[in-house]
Amino acid sequence: MSQFIAVEKVNYPFPAKPKVLSADVQQHYVAEIKRLLVEKNAKLIAHYYTDPEIQALAEATGGCISDSLEMARFGRDCDAETLIVAGVKFMGETAKILSPEKTVLMPTLDATCSLDIGCPADKFAEFCDAHPDHTVVVYANTSAAVKARADWVVTSSIALEIVEHLDSLGEKIIWAPDRHLGAYIAKQTGADMLMWQGECIVHDEFSAQALLTMKHLHPDAAILVHPESPASVVAMADAVGSTTQLIKAAQTLPHEKFIVATDRGIFYKMQQAAPGKMLLEAPTAGNGATCKSCAHCPWMAMNGLQAIYQALTDTSGHEILVDESLRQRALVPLDRMLDFSAKLKMQVMGKV
Repeated sequence: MSQFIAVEKVNYPFPAKPKVLSADVQQHYVAEIKRLLVEKNAKLIAHYYTDPEIQALAEATGGCISDSLEMARFGRDCDAETLIVAGVKFMGETAKILSPEKTVLMPTLDATCSLDIGCPADKFAEFCDAHPDHTVVVYANTSAAVKARADWVVTSSIALEIVEHLDSLGEKIIWAPDRHLGAYIAKQTGADMLMWQGECIVHDEFSAQALLTMKHLHPDAAILVHPESPASVVAMADAVGSTTQLIKAAQTLPHEKFIVATDRGIFYKMQQAAPGKMLLEAPTAGNGATCKSCAHCPWMAMNGLQAIYQALTDTSGHEILVDESLRQRALVPLDRMLDFSAKLKMQVMGKV
């Protein structure tokens, strides 16, 4: 059984699009960033949804390109003194929660997330307090304060397994903030879930009707869908999963053509994993469509080369700081997720 929590509609403050740099200017910043990363013993950690030039730079400098779960692990386990987190603010906060001894910088602290904005910590805490018999599970796309109120933090790559585990214990769950991912997990597990009604603006815009039209144009294409998408879009998928899982699907499925319903930033690594295959963006256009994101997060797009250079040359206005008491509370559900993930991996490998 799943129930939805009524929340106010959120108006998101969309950022201005970053300035487009010439090839020469890009090359200048790449060279300078490479030098500064070495000089400051720093690593660049980039999400799959950042622009290709950022992912290529992380790759070339021994950094990390991944989903938020692996970003968190990499930042914790690498020996760098400074972490440059190219993503959105909750990712920088997560890195700081796990690595308080390290300096955590972001190209811009204004890079936020509609899921984070749509789940204010004070209102969420009030709701949790009103349902004390529920286990609180929050998606990683939330503020440090929301994580601190949770029992578990999950990412899309492990949310299903954790909710299955909690359901097997007979626990009732408060889920926040993505309603689409929550509904997908509730359907898969049958868990008793109260769901906050947040959404990712990128995935919320994918249209089943427009996707059906595109499928008619490309009948031989497989459809890959992130579960933050509406249920009508998920129902059309040949594969549903996290960013990492969708890349794996493109690599392993026999199809030569894929319609991909997630942020187009994923195409950089997906094309590497599946060279020679054709990747098509799932449509966000159609009747009634707003196309606020057009399949690319406007806040992820703020992670430009110039901003990374500025963060490395002057940390003021770029450093992530988390109150120590808050950090310790948020660390508990994060560590639960990481420990659960490590045990699950050992089980899959047959070592437990």
